[in-house]
Amino acid sequence: MEFLKEPGRIYHVNSQGQVDAEVTFPLDSQGAANINHTFVDESLRGGGVAGQLLAEAAKELRAQGLKARPTCSYAARWFEKHPEEKDLLAE
Repeated sequence: MEFLKEPGRIYHVNSQGQVDAEVTFPLDSQGAANINHTFVDESLRGGGVAGQLLAEAAKELRAQGLKARPTCSYAARWFEKHPEEKDLLAE
């Protein structure tokens, strides 16, 4: 699946031009990326799309030298399941 990227957002658009998967991570007041929203349309659920979104977000944050603050429940669980990415977490 190919994702589109813009500052603070990674997403996928379906053939009808609608966003069917996205993760948002605006910078907070301390300069960390607040991963505050993960969405996957019902038509894509169960296929690992949310995990792919978070992996892409982690890659993007690492490339930019940013830390993450996961406030979205899915993102928090994703980081728990991926200890190799815990160095990205803001203190």
